Amino acid sequence: MSNRSEVVEQLADLIVAVERDHPIRVAIDGVDAAGKTMLADELVQPIRDRNRPIIRASIDGFHNPKDIRYRQGADSPRGYYQDSFNHEAILRELLTPLGPGGNRIYHREVFDHRADAPTPGPARTAAGDAILLFDGVFLLRPELIAYWDFRIYVDVEFEVSVPRAVQRDLRNGLGDSEETICARYPQRYVPGQRLYFEEANPKQRADAIFENNDINTPCITLKS
Repeated sequence: MSNRSEVVEQLADLIVAVERDHPIRVAIDGVDAAGKTMLADELVQPIRDRNRPIIRASIDGFHNPKDIRYRQGADSPRGYYQDSFNHEAILRELLTPLGPGGNRIYHREVFDHRADAPTPGPARTAAGDAILLFDGVFLLRPELIAYWDFRIYVDVEFEVSVPRAVQRDLRNGLGDSEETICARYPQRYVPGQRLYFEEANPKQRADAIFENNDINTPCITLKS
């Protein structure tokens, strides 16, 4: 078993050990291209191996419409932090139903940001012992922090994450030039993350820090 596999298994043990009388809601937070989605996907099978049902969702399914996302300007860091996502929908459609006293009827996503349109989809009912793995940026912000049962922060330096993000965006073929993509991070995304650090201090609010500068040799630091 590789070092990364061992660390992912350790993290799965920590998540499964959380005891609640409702589904466990796990936040997997971090800067753009920190490796949040990769980690969430890696955790699915180890948790299933521990006989727990999984709900897999992402903040990408809860964007605001484009006119809201960019109302402060396409390059605005504050607009990125404040306007990108529909936090009320995250609470209404997912975190509250899965939380204390909730009916466990949820939606995994509500909006397709590429089509800039709502995403119709069936409501699902969670098992009482299900575990939600939810990845995305800005998850430990004040509006959401109280709704998570376990909080993971994937920690990566900007010197590592920004080149990863640029290459990811180029592979995804979003239609922008490499020059435009490269300019977007220092203008909007990195300063937006710094605003988040100042307001929310996510590393201090996390239950576990997953250090991921080298994806082959991550490590976990637990917060007391």
